[in-house]
Amino acid sequence: MPRYRRAVTAAALALLGFPTTAAATIVGSPRHYVALGDSYASGPWIPEQRADPAGCLRSTRNYPARLAAALRIRDYTDVSCGGAITGDMTAPQPVRWGTNPPQFDALRPDTDLVTLTIGGNDIDIGGLWMTCARLGATDPSGDPCERQATAGGTDRYAQLITAAAPRVARVLEGIRARSPRARVLLVGYLRLLPPVLGCYPAFPIARGDVPYVDGVERRLTAMLTDQALDHGAVFVDSYAGSLGHDACQPRGTKWVEGTTPTSPAYPMHPNALGMHEVADLTLDTLRTVTATRH
Repeated sequence: MPRYRRAVTAAALALLGFPTTAAATIVGSPRHYVALGDSYASGPWIPEQRADPAGCLRSTRNYPARLAAALRIRDYTDVSCGGAITGDMTAPQPVRWGTNPPQFDALRPDTDLVTLTIGGNDIDIGGLWMTCARLGATDPSGDPCERQATAGGTDRYAQLITAAAPRVARVLEGIRARSPRARVLLVGYLRLLPPVLGCYPAFPIARGDVPYVDGVERRLTAMLTDQALDHGAVFVDSYAGSLGHDACQPRGTKWVEGTTPTSPAYPMHPNALGMHEVADLTLDTLRTVTATRH
């Protein structure tokens, strides 16, 4: 399978508006960086979109691109792809206008930095958001979505998170087996909504459902944190780091778009500002880990 790789110079990065600080020396000067993950890594609809394949909706300004630029990494491979699940790490992912090869194909024995954002599609979190937005109009001040998700006395999303945990664990172990020297960062998801109230009807999730939707994301974050700790990875807590920057905030403050984007980005996904901030959170985490280990 082909690897999709791009080499960039510091001059080109400057022209693109990316940072060109000496951050690489802070985190041990990684030489080969691989970015894995789903749409919260790939950056759908954020200009400019790459075509390798186009159906992955991979932006040239997503957080992996910004992190590689900040670290001045010349050997950088981004195989993140919208819609990816844990199984797409080891199997081809059919997408519109092509196929994304197994993401693990990009890993090498000499890979020394890996970022990964995965798990959201395994629990169908996008389906939760869309269902809640559809049901919101039926009871704007109530909790129609939570009632549906917990009908029969079981919480569907709690079960899905529990089921996804061993799959995330296998992904992290698979990275370690293929790239034993790599520092692995499991990058979490930006928060979509504030902890309470929300902003109905601008984001049409019923007010009573907002704590439930936020709670699902908190449980997902806790699961990812545990898997990172248990499998030798470092967790980047984008959820905690994005408090006050949810989709209910005004343009220029929000890092994630709502159902009707006000910036070039896919609905209910990070915008360019969000990608910039996730790159900064990831870089800060690298600095902290490096400082702790020296």
